[in-house]
Amino acid sequence: MPNIKLTIQYEGTNYIGWQKQLKGDSIQGEIERAIKCITGEEVNLIASGRTDSGVHALGQVANFLTNSFIPPDKFKYALNTKLPEDISIIESEEVPCDFHARYDAIGKKYMYLIYNNPIRNPIYRRFVYHVPYPLNYKNMKEGAKYVIGTHDFSAFMASNSNVRSTVRTISNAYLSKKNELILFKIEGNGFLYNMVRIIVGTLIEIGQGKLKPCDISHIIESKNRNLAGPTAPPQGLFLERVYY
Repeated sequence: MPNIKLTIQYEGTNYIGWQKQLKGDSIQGEIERAIKCITGEEVNLIASGRTDSGVHALGQVANFLTNSFIPPDKFKYALNTKLPEDISIIESEEVPCDFHARYDAIGKKYMYLIYNNPIRNPIYRRFVYHVPYPLNYKNMKEGAKYVIGTHDFSAFMASNSNVRSTVRTISNAYLSKKNELILFKIEGNGFLYNMVRIIVGTLIEIGQGKLKPCDISHIIESKNRNLAGPTAPPQGLFLERVYY
């Protein structure tokens, strides 16, 4: 039975997130419906991980088993004819039968967009966090360096999360800026629930002068969620790439 790997892009605005739930449209549900439409099969689509409502993806990865005779590289074309315009399969290929999109992932890269201008830009509204007050970009850039390394990121995890370990390794984290747009990118072997958005919220507090760049280290050591910044909103977050 062929195992098909999909690389997926989507705008998460109109969805409850990746995972199917009892109510609301999900990315997983839309793609599974498209697969059934072209193959007649009910499949279990396995993703590298869940994304929340409003979060986008440039390179989400998922896989499913099928009895279909559709050539693996043609699935992307067939599925895109059945998917809404805010979801697109950009690659489809056959992978070994034991490939698992979630368990075989060894790392991920996320990016987050901030629009720092007193006046909101309606064109950006679905893809950025609009911050209208001045931010000290230099201090934010310095603060991002402190999350690099292997740490217990309990302070940067949503409350009531249930995980075996809160230790993660961040291999890279940096900011870049073009005019009013601030781009934050982060790579690591894994991320806790809301971890990237909490890091962004903390960097914004550094930009406001409420925290110093080096306070990131103290917050990590404290393991206290209350010391970190607020959770930044979902629309600025993109799952950029999954590493295998």
